[in-house]
Amino acid sequence: MSGPSVEVGHGVTLAYERLGAGGVPVVLVAGLGQQSHDWPDGLCALLVARGYQVIRFDNRDVGHSTHFGFPPPGPVDFLRRHWHHDQYDLADMAADTVGLLDALGLPSAHLIGMSLGGMIAQTIAARYPARVDSLTSIMSTTGAARLGRPAWSTWRLMFSRPARNRAEHIDLAVRMYRHISSAGYPFDESAVRAAAATTWDRDPAPARGVGRQLAGILKSGDRTRELSAVTAPTLVLHGDRDLMVAPTGGAATANSIAGARLRILPGMGHDLPAGVWPTLVDLLDDHIRTSQTRSADAPHS
Repeated sequence: MSGPSVEVGHGVTLAYERLGAGGVPVVLVAGLGQQSHDWPDGLCALLVARGYQVIRFDNRDVGHSTHFGFPPPGPVDFLRRHWHHDQYDLADMAADTVGLLDALGLPSAHLIGMSLGGMIAQTIAARYPARVDSLTSIMSTTGAARLGRPAWSTWRLMFSRPARNRAEHIDLAVRMYRHISSAGYPFDESAVRAAAATTWDRDPAPARGVGRQLAGILKSGDRTRELSAVTAPTLVLHGDRDLMVAPTGGAATANSIAGARLRILPGMGHDLPAGVWPTLVDLLDDHIRTSQTRSADAPHS
Protein backbone atom coordinates (compact mmCIF):
# COMPACT_ATOMS: atom_id res chain seq x y z
CA MET A 1 0.00 0.00 0.00
CA SER A 2 1.30 3.42 -0.92
CA GLY A 3 -0.85 6.51 -0.70
CA PRO A 4 -0.61 10.28 -0.37
CA SER A 5 0.71 12.16 2.64
CA VAL A 6 -0.42 15.45 4.17
CA GLU A 7 0.95 17.93 6.69
CA VAL A 8 -1.15 17.85 9.86
CA GLY A 9 0.69 20.44 11.95
CA HIS A 10 3.67 20.61 14.33
CA GLY A 11 5.99 19.26 11.65
CA VAL A 12 4.11 15.96 11.33
CA THR A 13 3.13 14.37 8.03
CA LEU A 14 0.67 11.47 7.93
CA ALA A 15 0.34 8.94 5.13
CA TYR A 16 -3.26 7.92 4.49
CA GLU A 17 -5.60 6.05 2.17
CA ARG A 18 -9.16 7.04 1.30
CA LEU A 19 -11.64 4.34 0.19
CA GLY A 20 -15.23 4.79 -0.97
CA ALA A 21 -15.12 8.52 -1.73
CA GLY A 22 -18.48 10.22 -1.28
CA GLY A 23 -19.73 8.05 1.56
CA VAL A 24 -20.21 8.93 5.22
CA PRO A 25 -16.66 9.52 6.53
CA VAL A 26 -15.27 6.95 8.94
CA VAL A 27 -11.72 7.32 10.25
CA LEU A 28 -9.92 4.15 11.37
CA VAL A 29 -7.17 4.75 13.95
CA ALA A 30 -4.60 1.96 14.18
CA GLY A 31 -3.02 0.41 17.26
CA LEU A 32 0.45 0.25 18.77
CA GLY A 33 3.06 -0.20 16.06
CA GLN A 34 0.36 -0.88 13.51
CA GLN A 35 0.10 0.72 10.11
CA SER A 36 -2.91 1.55 7.97
CA HIS A 37 -2.98 -1.91 6.37
CA ASP A 38 -3.54 -3.48 9.78
CA TRP A 39 -7.15 -2.48 9.23
CA PRO A 40 -7.71 -5.45 6.87
CA ASP A 41 -8.68 -4.78 3.28
CA GLY A 42 -11.63 -7.15 3.57
CA LEU A 43 -13.03 -5.34 6.60
CA CYS A 44 -12.62 -1.98 4.88
CA ALA A 45 -14.38 -3.32 1.77
CA LEU A 46 -17.36 -4.39 3.89
CA LEU A 47 -17.61 -0.88 5.35
CA VAL A 48 -17.39 0.71 1.90
CA ALA A 49 -20.16 -1.63 0.71
CA ARG A 50 -22.34 -0.23 3.51
CA GLY A 51 -21.91 3.26 2.08
CA TYR A 52 -18.98 4.56 4.12
CA GLN A 53 -15.94 6.54 3.06
CA VAL A 54 -13.12 4.80 4.89
CA ILE A 55 -9.96 6.68 5.83
CA ARG A 56 -7.09 4.69 7.29
CA PHE A 57 -3.63 6.09 8.01
CA ASP A 58 -0.23 5.59 9.59
CA ASN A 59 0.09 7.22 13.00
CA ARG A 60 3.26 9.18 13.72
CA ASP A 61 6.38 7.06 14.10
CA VAL A 62 5.21 4.16 11.88
CA GLY A 63 4.89 3.37 8.20
CA HIS A 64 5.28 6.29 5.82
CA SER A 65 4.35 8.95 8.38
CA THR A 66 6.81 11.20 10.23
CA HIS A 67 9.31 9.39 12.44
CA PHE A 68 10.99 11.08 15.38
CA GLY A 69 14.72 11.04 15.94
CA PHE A 70 15.02 10.83 19.72
CA PRO A 71 15.81 7.41 21.26
CA PRO A 72 12.94 5.34 22.65
CA PRO A 73 12.97 4.54 26.36
CA GLY A 74 14.79 1.46 27.58
CA PRO A 75 13.30 -1.05 30.05
CA VAL A 76 14.60 0.90 33.07
CA ASP A 77 13.15 4.14 31.67
CA PHE A 78 9.75 2.46 31.34
CA LEU A 79 9.89 1.20 34.91
CA ARG A 80 10.87 4.64 36.26
CA ARG A 81 8.52 6.53 33.91
CA HIS A 82 11.51 8.54 32.73
CA TRP A 83 10.80 10.12 29.35
CA HIS A 84 12.93 11.97 26.82
CA HIS A 85 12.18 15.71 26.80
CA ASP A 86 10.75 15.39 23.27
CA GLN A 87 8.47 12.47 24.15
CA TYR A 88 4.94 12.99 22.87
CA ASP A 89 1.69 11.71 24.40
CA LEU A 90 -1.83 10.73 23.34
CA ALA A 91 -2.91 14.37 23.13
CA ASP A 92 -0.25 14.96 20.48
CA MET A 93 -1.39 11.93 18.51
CA ALA A 94 -5.00 13.09 18.80
CA ALA A 95 -3.99 16.49 17.40
CA ASP A 96 -2.37 14.67 14.45
CA THR A 97 -5.68 12.98 13.62
CA VAL A 98 -7.62 16.23 13.91
CA GLY A 99 -5.03 17.77 11.59
CA LEU A 100 -5.73 14.98 9.13
CA LEU A 101 -9.44 15.81 9.24
CA ASP A 102 -8.54 19.44 8.53
CA ALA A 103 -6.27 18.51 5.62
CA LEU A 104 -9.00 16.34 4.09
CA GLY A 105 -11.64 19.04 4.50
CA LEU A 106 -13.74 17.03 6.96
CA PRO A 107 -15.50 19.09 9.66
CA SER A 108 -16.23 15.84 11.56
CA ALA A 109 -16.20 12.07 11.16
CA HIS A 110 -17.11 8.83 12.86
CA LEU A 111 -14.01 7.60 14.71
CA ILE A 112 -13.16 3.93 15.14
CA GLY A 113 -9.96 3.12 17.00
CA MET A 114 -8.41 -0.16 18.10
CA SER A 115 -6.03 -0.56 21.03
CA LEU A 116 -3.74 2.53 20.99
CA GLY A 117 -6.05 3.84 18.26
CA GLY A 118 -8.96 3.56 20.68
CA MET A 119 -7.05 5.70 23.18
CA ILE A 120 -6.34 8.29 20.49
CA ALA A 121 -9.99 8.33 19.39
CA GLN A 122 -11.14 8.66 23.01
CA THR A 123 -8.82 11.63 23.45
CA ILE A 124 -10.14 13.33 20.31
CA ALA A 125 -13.72 12.83 21.50
CA ALA A 126 -12.86 14.38 24.88
CA ARG A 127 -10.84 17.33 23.57
CA TYR A 128 -12.44 18.02 20.18
CA PRO A 129 -16.12 17.05 20.63
CA ALA A 130 -17.34 18.95 17.58
CA ARG A 131 -15.12 16.81 15.32
CA VAL A 132 -16.56 13.46 16.43
CA ASP A 133 -19.92 12.22 15.10
CA SER A 134 -19.58 8.94 16.97
CA LEU A 135 -16.87 7.05 18.81
CA THR A 136 -16.12 3.33 18.70
CA SER A 137 -13.35 2.11 20.99
CA ILE A 138 -12.18 -1.43 20.24
CA MET A 139 -9.96 -3.53 22.56
CA SER A 140 -8.74 -0.41 24.34
CA THR A 141 -8.60 1.10 27.82
CA THR A 142 -8.40 4.28 29.91
CA GLY A 143 -4.90 4.12 31.36
CA ALA A 144 -6.29 3.45 34.84
CA ALA A 145 -3.95 1.47 37.08
CA ARG A 146 -4.40 -2.31 37.12
CA LEU A 147 -7.15 -2.19 34.47
CA GLY A 148 -6.78 -3.26 30.84
CA ARG A 149 -3.21 -4.40 31.37
CA PRO A 150 -1.37 -6.99 29.26
CA ALA A 151 -0.89 -10.45 30.69
CA TRP A 152 2.61 -11.02 32.07
CA SER A 153 3.23 -13.49 29.25
CA THR A 154 2.44 -10.70 26.79
CA TRP A 155 4.82 -8.26 28.47
CA ARG A 156 7.63 -10.79 28.06
CA LEU A 157 6.96 -11.01 24.33
CA MET A 158 6.71 -7.22 23.98
CA PHE A 159 10.17 -6.73 25.49
CA SER A 160 11.89 -9.52 23.62
CA ARG A 161 14.87 -8.68 21.41
CA PRO A 162 13.82 -6.57 18.39
CA ALA A 163 14.01 -8.12 14.95
CA ARG A 164 17.26 -7.53 13.09
CA ASN A 165 15.91 -8.33 9.65
CA ARG A 166 12.72 -8.95 7.69
CA ALA A 167 12.57 -12.69 8.35
CA GLU A 168 12.99 -12.23 12.11
CA HIS A 169 10.31 -9.52 12.11
CA ILE A 170 7.83 -11.82 10.40
CA ASP A 171 8.60 -14.70 12.77
CA LEU A 172 8.23 -12.45 15.82
CA ALA A 173 4.89 -11.17 14.52
CA VAL A 174 3.64 -14.74 14.14
CA ARG A 175 4.82 -15.55 17.67
CA MET A 176 3.08 -12.50 19.15
CA TYR A 177 -0.18 -12.86 17.24
CA ARG A 178 -0.37 -16.58 17.92
CA HIS A 179 -0.29 -15.58 21.60
CA ILE A 180 -2.77 -12.67 21.54
CA SER A 181 -5.03 -13.75 18.67
CA SER A 182 -8.70 -14.63 18.96
CA ALA A 183 -8.83 -18.09 20.49
CA GLY A 184 -12.41 -18.54 19.30
CA TYR A 185 -11.43 -18.17 15.62
CA PRO A 186 -8.93 -19.96 13.36
CA PHE A 187 -5.42 -18.50 13.44
CA ASP A 188 -4.51 -17.34 9.93
CA GLU A 189 -0.72 -17.52 9.94
CA SER A 190 -0.45 -16.66 6.25
CA ALA A 191 -2.37 -13.40 6.79
CA VAL A 192 -0.16 -12.50 9.76
CA ARG A 193 2.99 -13.20 7.73
CA ALA A 194 1.73 -11.12 4.80
CA ALA A 195 0.82 -8.16 7.05
CA ALA A 196 4.18 -8.36 8.86
CA ALA A 197 6.04 -8.42 5.55
CA THR A 198 4.17 -5.32 4.40
CA THR A 199 4.94 -3.61 7.71
CA TRP A 200 8.68 -4.25 7.33
CA ASP A 201 8.74 -3.30 3.65
CA ARG A 202 7.07 0.03 4.40
CA ASP A 203 9.08 0.72 7.56
CA PRO A 204 12.17 -1.48 8.14
CA ALA A 205 13.19 -2.04 11.77
CA PRO A 206 10.03 -0.44 13.27
CA ALA A 207 10.85 -1.18 16.93
CA ARG A 208 12.11 2.35 17.76
CA GLY A 209 8.84 3.94 16.70
CA VAL A 210 6.86 1.34 18.62
CA GLY A 211 8.87 2.14 21.75
CA ARG A 212 8.11 5.85 21.45
CA GLN A 213 4.41 5.14 20.87
CA LEU A 214 4.30 2.91 23.96
CA ALA A 215 5.98 5.65 25.98
CA GLY A 216 3.30 8.05 24.70
CA ILE A 217 0.62 5.80 26.17
CA LEU A 218 2.30 5.50 29.55
CA LYS A 219 3.19 9.19 29.71
CA SER A 220 -0.52 10.02 29.30
CA GLY A 221 -1.40 8.19 32.53
CA ASP A 222 -4.94 7.64 33.77
CA ARG A 223 -7.43 9.42 31.47
CA THR A 224 -10.60 8.39 33.31
CA ARG A 225 -11.47 11.93 34.37
CA GLU A 226 -10.85 13.29 30.89
CA LEU A 227 -13.18 10.70 29.36
CA SER A 228 -16.08 12.04 31.42
CA ALA A 229 -16.06 14.96 28.96
CA VAL A 230 -16.94 12.73 25.99
CA THR A 231 -20.38 13.54 24.60
CA ALA A 232 -20.27 11.60 21.31
CA PRO A 233 -22.40 8.45 21.11
CA THR A 234 -19.97 5.74 22.15
CA LEU A 235 -19.71 2.02 21.49
CA VAL A 236 -17.08 -0.03 23.30
CA LEU A 237 -16.13 -3.41 21.83
CA HIS A 238 -13.81 -5.89 23.52
CA GLY A 239 -12.97 -9.57 23.18
CA ASP A 240 -13.25 -11.89 26.14
CA ARG A 241 -9.92 -13.57 25.19
CA ASP A 242 -7.75 -10.45 25.01
CA LEU A 243 -4.24 -11.02 26.43
CA MET A 244 -2.90 -7.63 25.31
CA VAL A 245 -5.55 -5.34 26.80
CA ALA A 246 -7.51 -7.21 29.45
CA PRO A 247 -11.32 -6.96 29.13
CA THR A 248 -11.36 -4.83 32.29
CA GLY A 249 -10.07 -2.05 30.01
CA GLY A 250 -13.21 -2.16 27.89
CA ALA A 251 -15.42 -2.10 30.98
CA ALA A 252 -13.45 0.85 32.40
CA THR A 253 -13.83 2.75 29.12
CA ALA A 254 -17.59 2.24 29.01
CA ASN A 255 -17.96 3.17 32.68
CA SER A 256 -16.03 6.42 32.12
CA ILE A 257 -18.22 7.73 29.26
CA ALA A 258 -21.82 8.68 29.93
CA GLY A 259 -24.23 6.61 27.88
CA ALA A 260 -21.54 4.35 26.39
CA ARG A 261 -22.60 0.85 25.36
CA LEU A 262 -20.28 -2.10 26.04
CA ARG A 263 -20.35 -5.23 23.91
CA ILE A 264 -18.10 -8.18 24.80
CA LEU A 265 -17.36 -10.38 21.79
CA PRO A 266 -16.94 -14.08 22.69
CA GLY A 267 -13.79 -15.72 21.40
CA MET A 268 -12.17 -12.49 20.24
CA GLY A 269 -8.65 -11.62 21.34
CA HIS A 270 -6.43 -8.71 20.36
CA ASP A 271 -6.81 -8.96 16.60
CA LEU A 272 -9.42 -8.75 13.86
CA PRO A 273 -9.88 -12.25 12.44
CA ALA A 274 -11.92 -12.56 9.25
CA GLY A 275 -14.57 -14.53 11.09
CA VAL A 276 -15.47 -11.53 13.25
CA TRP A 277 -15.74 -9.01 10.39
CA PRO A 278 -19.47 -9.52 9.63
CA THR A 279 -20.40 -9.10 13.31
CA LEU A 280 -18.09 -6.14 13.67
CA VAL A 281 -19.47 -4.37 10.59
CA ASP A 282 -23.06 -4.96 11.71
CA LEU A 283 -22.28 -3.44 15.11
CA LEU A 284 -20.42 -0.48 13.62
CA ASP A 285 -23.10 0.19 11.01
CA ASP A 286 -25.88 0.06 13.58
CA HIS A 287 -23.98 2.36 15.93
CA ILE A 288 -23.17 4.93 13.25
CA ARG A 289 -26.67 4.97 11.80
CA THR A 290 -28.22 5.25 15.26
CA SER A 291 -25.84 8.13 16.01
CA GLN A 292 -26.84 9.89 12.80
CA THR A 293 -30.53 9.49 13.59
CA ARG A 294 -29.99 10.80 17.09
CA SER A 295 -28.12 13.83 15.69
CA ALA A 296 -30.84 14.53 13.12
CA ASP A 297 -33.54 14.36 15.79
CA ALA A 298 -31.69 16.66 18.19
CA PRO A 299 -33.21 20.14 18.63
CA HIS A 300 -31.42 22.89 16.72
CA SER A 301 -30.60 26.14 18.45
